[in-house]
Amino acid sequence: MKIKLTSVYVDDQEKALRFYTEVLGFAKKADFSQGPFRWLTVASPEEPNGTQLQLALNNNPAAKAYQQALFQQGQPAAMFYTDDVQADYERMKAGGAEFTMPPKDVTASKIAMLKDTCGNLIQVTQLMSW
Repeated sequence: MKIKLTSVYVDDQEKALRFYTEVLGFAKKADFSQGPFRWLTVASPEEPNGTQLQLALNNNPAAKAYQQALFQQGQPAAMFYTDDVQADYERMKAGGAEFTMPPKDVTASKIAMLKDTCGNLIQVTQLMSW
């Protein structure tokens, strides 16, 4: 089995698309609408046929409650991996990203945390080699 899709709930899909493409650097993969429903995904330009991230509208009360609870507890809704967290931190900060935690060394990795402008915390992680 392979993981091909995962979702993050957002309060505004258009705002999320701008953030995830322009600030984080992902590429839009799918964008289909049927009535009020919009299927919107992004993928890493490094793996365009890899795992997709669905930017799902949080218009379901359970989805909204879940999203808000994670944020209030300081838990990331998604974690992305990089080879250079410091360089990505500088690039994203220059692009307007609001970080709640700058790059920090933790056990076996370096992490940073930022707000995605759509109700979520995102963790960026660099695994450290021994």
